[in-house]
Amino acid sequence: MFSVKPMKPTFKSYLPPVQTDVKKTFEPPIKKLEPKLLQGEIVVNEVNFVRKCISAESSQDDLWGKLICTNFKVSFIPQDASSKQKSQLSHLLLGDHDIPLTCLEQVVTVNDTKGKKKVLGSNQKLKFNPTELILYCKDLRIIRFCFGEAGPEGAKKVCLAIAHYSHPADLQLLFGFEYQGRRYHESKGERVNGSTPREGLRTPIFDRPSDLDREIKRTGASEWRVCSINEGFAISQSLPEYIVVPVSLADEDLKKYSVFFTDQRIPLWCWNHPNGSALVRMAVISDPLQQRRIDQKVFTAITKSHPQRSEVLRSDLDKCLPNIQDIQSGFVKVRQICVIDHFEESDERWFSSIENSRWLEYVRAFLKHSAEIVYQLDGKNASVILQEEEDRDLNCVVSSLVQLMLDPHYRSLVGFQSLVQKEWVMAGHRFLDRCNHLKKNDKDESPLFLLFLDCVSQMMSQYPAAFEFTESYLTVLSDSMWIPLFSTFLFNSSKQQAKHLMDFAKNKAIPHGEDQVVYFPPVWDWSQQFSPKDQTLFNNPMYVGKGAACVQNGEVKTFRRTKKAYSHTLRGMPASLRNGTKVGEDTLTRRGSLVSELRSDFSPVKDESPSERFFRDWFSRPTDQQGLLIPLLVPSHLALWKLYFLRWVPEACIPKGGPVTAYRKLSQLVDEIEILQNRLRQYKGRGPGNGPLPSPSGPLSDQRRMYFKASSPHDPPSPSDVLTSSFPFSPTGNLCRGGNHGTPISKFLNGARIWLSTETLNDTV
Repeated sequence: MFSVKPMKPTFKSYLPPVQTDVKKTFEPPIKKLEPKLLQGEIVVNEVNFVRKCISAESSQDDLWGKLICTNFKVSFIPQDASSKQKSQLSHLLLGDHDIPLTCLEQVVTVNDTKGKKKVLGSNQKLKFNPTELILYCKDLRIIRFCFGEAGPEGAKKVCLAIAHYSHPADLQLLFGFEYQGRRYHESKGERVNGSTPREGLRTPIFDRPSDLDREIKRTGASEWRVCSINEGFAISQSLPEYIVVPVSLADEDLKKYSVFFTDQRIPLWCWNHPNGSALVRMAVISDPLQQRRIDQKVFTAITKSHPQRSEVLRSDLDKCLPNIQDIQSGFVKVRQICVIDHFEESDERWFSSIENSRWLEYVRAFLKHSAEIVYQLDGKNASVILQEEEDRDLNCVVSSLVQLMLDPHYRSLVGFQSLVQKEWVMAGHRFLDRCNHLKKNDKDESPLFLLFLDCVSQMMSQYPAAFEFTESYLTVLSDSMWIPLFSTFLFNSSKQQAKHLMDFAKNKAIPHGEDQVVYFPPVWDWSQQFSPKDQTLFNNPMYVGKGAACVQNGEVKTFRRTKKAYSHTLRGMPASLRNGTKVGEDTLTRRGSLVSELRSDFSPVKDESPSERFFRDWFSRPTDQQGLLIPLLVPSHLALWKLYFLRWVPEACIPKGGPVTAYRKLSQLVDEIEILQNRLRQYKGRGPGNGPLPSPSGPLSDQRRMYFKASSPHDPPSPSDVLTSSFPFSPTGNLCRGGNHGTPISKFLNGARIWLSTETLNDTV
């Protein structure tokens, strides 16, 4: 063996040794960016050194961090925890930078250097290294990430992962099934033995006869009964197991008639008026040879259910209203105008573009037709059948709006949720297809539920004291459609829900017979998503409802609506008034009436029809917030739902402005009144020698109903809230399309010059 001597160094340094104790010198500690994961959530792919774009004009406000794709969401974790993007509404299941995979509309990759762009789908290949990722979301957000400093392979992999996991091949692959299975087993110890699973849920689900019995009793529908012929979905695959039918119709007759209806959807009771008239919905009769015979049987049974044996009218919604493709087209256009187009290029023609999208026209059409049905039920004391080919789309919108206009119970928070549960979820609206959760068939996608919420927001803006809930609640409810953790918006029908949840329970070893509400709850328990403090954003400070306090002759009293006052106020709406237009008397008119001439007032006219007279009488009286509500339909009273459509648009955001300024003042005033009422009750309850006076601060903060609290002299000074017109949401972090300068004034001056020259020319002529 040969021994090798170590070589002497050929270079000698004469500098002092470098300080190597990094902890004591200059290097800051590296922050570990870890996502907050739910039960059953796993990280699929991630990439570091990603920049989230905040502004299109400058990158100085952009956020640096890690982009992560999980089996539930796309999550961005900023390096700087004190980022500017903060929402007033803190979600318990999602962070400020999180997007559920079901909320993604399009995943677009961009390579700036090569000028390439590609919309990614499931199992697709990406032939270039992306420098940008743009996420178009179903809640109208547009989020942009840049990969300039990230590794090209890592950026490509995370983009492909997001595209793949946002296109699930099967419903059972949605994250809610994994999450709820884990949550059920991990929360077993928290459930008290012997407790009723639905005790904490105030909203009825209508999957049991008892829920329907209570609704029958509440509305006084004594000639209607709960029918169980569809138990086990033996008759119809899309109807619920328990429905309400006329007492005079026997089960055997219903089974015999069911084969002639589309999807065997026999007539379904919705609601009863105090005068005895009923609102019913049904599919079309598929066999034209049996049309007259079945109609006669159904109409006779409904007539018998009315104490005055009044006539039964039918409204064919397929002939009267826009179809689902029209509605989808209108929504796509209004989304393009509000969210995607550059404001500085479109604000000259913005209002005309909104009008041309026809979205507001469709909102007006549904409100108008619903008001016509109200007239038939109330003004004519006639029962009405809403008929649609499959009874699962347009009928859901109209039946809900009719009940909302007529029945103040549905304008309370719990009542409204029960209305959605009854007329949408249990009645078989195709939420899975219409929301396109699996992204399999764009032709079936249509925002009918959003259209309904928009109609409700229009009524709320006209009658702000008649609704217990707020515009923020409606917006949060619409956002919940894209969170696949709850059963409400996941399925096409009760049968599909029952089948999938049965398989789910078997796979997750959930005991047979366990209540579905326990192991896969609906969305109505808001404590799963928001803190008690944030849930107070749902409370309308102006609400004048049953049980609402008022001051009369110096005493605090409770407003109670008597049946007599209710019946007196429930005046019907004439079929002839549409957007203030005059059409044929007592007819359920068709779409052509949308372009009829508008009347801006309700003054008496010659040859006035009974329906027009009824309208005029109703609008000439002060509105009873706990009675019938008729929406104003002239175009000036209908406006774009700004909180929904413009909340993410930085250019449209008004700092320290918008409806929230009034909402804040009213909330503080109501909170102060409630504190004084509480102190007064405590003071009156004190006997001699019962101890000290109550605390001046009033009830505990977490027991107060208003989000904005009244200030007290004893409270420490707090920094003022920075409120915007997007409250409680924040547009910061959404893609900014351009500057906030708007249209140059020169364009307006040019337009004015042309207008003036035209006017001068007209005067000369």
